[in-house]
Amino acid sequence: MSVASTSANRALVEEFWRELYERRDYEKIGSYFTDDAWYRDVPAPDNGAIGPKQIVKRIRIGHEPVARFDHEVLNLIADGDVVITEHHEIWHFHTGESVKLPFCSVQQLENGKIKVWRDYWNLDTLLSGAPKWWLEHILSFKPEDFAWD
Repeated sequence: MSVASTSANRALVEEFWRELYERRDYEKIGSYFTDDAWYRDVPAPDNGAIGPKQIVKRIRIGHEPVARFDHEVLNLIADGDVVITEHHEIWHFHTGESVKLPFCSVQQLENGKIKVWRDYWNLDTLLSGAPKWWLEHILSFKPEDFAWD
């Protein structure tokens, strides 16, 4: 059971989104997670990442090649240790393409850190709008690259 209040959990998630989309300080992003945190990118064909190091590694694979992100929060609802965010990521690639990707993110917090994070989104939206070079980048990773250390 968490000791953080609903408002503190909400504030932490709001700051996390700013860190992820505006500052993109990946080492700091890792500090938002418990040691045993689980991140599940629901449309992806794997079981996700466990722990800050794996989670950051996974985020970097897709995010680092993107020139910038816009982030639009439509709804952010906090109830105790659960924060749900309905939002859009707008991915801007250096080659001029952009993709508006709707998300629903569910995060469960424990003692002021994210313990579980599940992202729900449509894979086809990203695949149909992302540039070929980005898709090739993602496809260049082999299954053993996802054998997290």
